Amino acid sequence: MTTLFVGNLSPEATDGDLRTVFSVFGEIGSIKVARNRAGRRRGYAYVELEDEAAAAAVEALRGTELKGHVMDVVVEQASPVRRRQGPRGGRSGFRRRR
Repeated sequence: MTTLFVGNLSPEATDGDLRTVFSVFGEIGSIKVARNRAGRRRGYAYVELEDEAAAAAVEALRGTELKGHVMDVVVEQASPVRRRQGPRGGRSGFRRRR
């Protein structure tokens, strides 16, 4: 499965709208529309598709319009793994000479 980032979504675009648009390309694993704390849509979503279907969807849907907004559809890049940092504060290994 490949995750697609769908940006510049209209606030009126629903999960159902995205399902209708992306189901043409293959089986959808999941759709997650980003929402703020008040529950309003934030203008982007993540759609999970089979690998071949995802590539076809990116090519076909990038720059197309949904509910009055031109969608930006790209393959989601994995975020880099961050090193775990130690606790803040403390002496941090520095010793003062007397």
